[in-house]
Amino acid sequence: MGFGGLADGIILHQILGWHHLVCYSAHCQPTSIRQLQLENTQDGYFHLALWLVLLAGTAMVFGAARQGGQTGKGSALFGSMLAGCGLFNFFEGIVDHQSLGIHHVLPGSPHQLLYDMLFLANGVLFFMVGAWLISSRSRHPISGGGRSV
Repeated sequence: MGFGGLADGIILHQILGWHHLVCYSAHCQPTSIRQLQLENTQDGYFHLALWLVLLAGTAMVFGAARQGGQTGKGSALFGSMLAGCGLFNFFEGIVDHQSLGIHHVLPGSPHQLLYDMLFLANGVLFFMVGAWLISSRSRHPISGGGRSV
């Protein structure tokens, strides 16, 4: 989920400047320097939380590798990353865009709802592809010493 959140924050918040974590106007464009500073600070806390999620996920991956004694396929790791990105996008799209309305993907656009729905569809697609990659690993286990992973 951390990778999905960082992709959202870096691409949509910082590079494209489409929105911030919390928007205070209909078009999500700050009306003062102070408001922009507040929105950037909120984005910073958002990115800090995502960094902590990534740190915890990394610790979990290393812990699982130590316990398993075998190396897995990269497709399972990549699938887990895609599924997490998809979960983040779907959850964030439902909660922030639709339920709370604290921001939209491209606020003020005549196609605002379309962008929001494409963001949700992207989340579902990423999750499905990730889940498929994870499950394809379990259908084709790595053999080693009579054990399968």
